Amino acid sequence: MHWTLLVIFMTAALAGQQRGARGGLPAVPGTARPAPANFPAQQRPIDTALAARGSTLYGTHCSTCHGGDLRGGDKGGTNLLRSALVLNDQAGELIFPVVRDGLNNPGMSPMPKIPVNQEDGKAIAEYIHSVAATAQRQGGPPPGPPVTLNILVGDAAAGKTYFASKCSSCHSVTGDLNGIGTRFPNPRDLQNSWLAGGGGRGGNAKPVMVTVTLQNGQKVEGQLNRIDDFIVILNLPDGSTPSFRRNGDVPKVDIRDPRAAHRNLLPEYTDRDIHNVTAYLVTVK
Repeated sequence: MHWTLLVIFMTAALAGQQRGARGGLPAVPGTARPAPANFPAQQRPIDTALAARGSTLYGTHCSTCHGGDLRGGDKGGTNLLRSALVLNDQAGELIFPVVRDGLNNPGMSPMPKIPVNQEDGKAIAEYIHSVAATAQRQGGPPPGPPVTLNILVGDAAAGKTYFASKCSSCHSVTGDLNGIGTRFPNPRDLQNSWLAGGGGRGGNAKPVMVTVTLQNGQKVEGQLNRIDDFIVILNLPDGSTPSFRRNGDVPKVDIRDPRAAHRNLLPEYTDRDIHNVTAYLVTVK
């Protein structure tokens, strides 16, 4: 009799451990473990600091097409709450390549390449997962059309002062930003553009350039196509795309990214700074 009870107890305990490993039991505070590879990202703990950083990046680069609530925006972007790619992503490994390389599927609105690094891509993914997780807990997004936010709530005079202090060393409202308020009649598009560093004349920022110096001293310069720890690929004016294997600091790679200053300022901007500068730039006709 005692042996029978012991076997039943051990069998139940083992089954309980297996259910816990698969996420079937609630986690005990302070004992969180890494989720299995197939564990939905929306059901794991969210890195709130990373998601907060991703919120700013998403608002700058993604919200115009995908909407502030991820359900799709004015330009026909995919509903990310229902995206199979988002649902299968764990920590940006599926989302970041699409953000970095863009997407051009037949029958769908093309998605442009977005100039973010892997850390920024991971932050965007974490923010997307945080919104998706909230939507799941609430049983889905609220009914009705997406909420349209009033962008013009800042102080134009304060924005002019901020611009003179932080931006005028690289930009001028009589030079590259001349008429920006006319070129971007939608205040949200204008705000997203200057935050991303694409508000110059014509609305297009200069491309990221790179110089590769080989061991024999030869230099190859072109537009950056791709770079990681193992390879760097360039786009040359003649249409060729030479690639170079990387081994630590060999070959030497110098990157000139005109958007770097904007990305460095993203963690420093306050909401008030963003609204004030936008309110000022709207007046630059």
